[in-house]
Amino acid sequence: MASKPILTLADAKRIAAAAEIEAKNNAWKVVIAIVDDGGHLIYLQREHDTQFGSVETAIMKANAAVAFQRPTKMSEEAVTSGRLIHLALPGVIPAEGGIPLLINGTVVGGIGISGVRSFQDGQIAAAGVAALD
Repeated sequence: MASKPILTLADAKRIAAAAEIEAKNNAWKVVIAIVDDGGHLIYLQREHDTQFGSVETAIMKANAAVAFQRPTKMSEEAVTSGRLIHLALPGVIPAEGGIPLLINGTVVGGIGISGVRSFQDGQIAAAGVAALD
């Protein structure tokens, strides 16, 4: 029988804490979403006064990162370069801020950030990913 690593709640909290530090260091109010390898929400936090529309956006970014096993920045770049087919793909979020989480090369979940400009969301997400290493 095959075995694979899993993302634990403790992992999700550690990742979110690192992302939160990056956001706070820049005075950015965001939503941080962590999902498992099936796209199911494990952990969510919303900074006070972050627009509530960012809640679902952060979850969708995390889910898209898992579903397509690549950062959502890749879809954003594809759309901005004219490859509009990405807009027709189910679950695609063409905005930076979603990154798959890997353990030993296996996708175990995803992080999604929403609340500021997409490149800033991506910066926060990258800080969270670094905490998993």
